[in-house]
Amino acid sequence: SVSLINTLMGMAIDAEKRRPKLSTVTGGLSGACVKPVALRMVWQVSKAVQIPIIGLGGISSAEDAIEFLLAGASAIEIGTANFIDPSISQKVAAGIEDYCERHGFASVSELTGALIVD
Repeated sequence: SVSLINTLMGMAIDAEKRRPKLSTVTGGLSGACVKPVALRMVWQVSKAVQIPIIGLGGISSAEDAIEFLLAGASAIEIGTANFIDPSISQKVAAGIEDYCERHGFASVSELTGALIVD
C-alpha cells in the first residue's frame, strides 16, 4: 500500500524582523489546508496503481473521510484532528456507517473509487 499525503513543506516569515518564524526555517504544513491537494493526489494515484491507498491529510469529519474513499482510498488516517478531538475516529467511523446506510452501500469497501466523474 501507499499513504497519501502527510504534510507539505511550508515556511513562515516575520517581515518586521526579516527572519523565519520557525527555528528550522521550514516545517510541515498539515490539517485542513492540505486536504484539496491530498484528495487530488489520492484520485490521480488511484488511477495509476492497483495497490491499496491510505488517504490522509485534512480529515476531520466523516464527510472528509468519505471524500477520500470516493477518490480512491481504501483506508483513511486521521492525524491533526486527533489533537482537537480525541474521539474523532469513533465519530468518523459512525458517520461513514450512516452514509453507507443512507446511500445503499453494503460495505465501506464499495465507496473506494466510487466517485462519479462525468
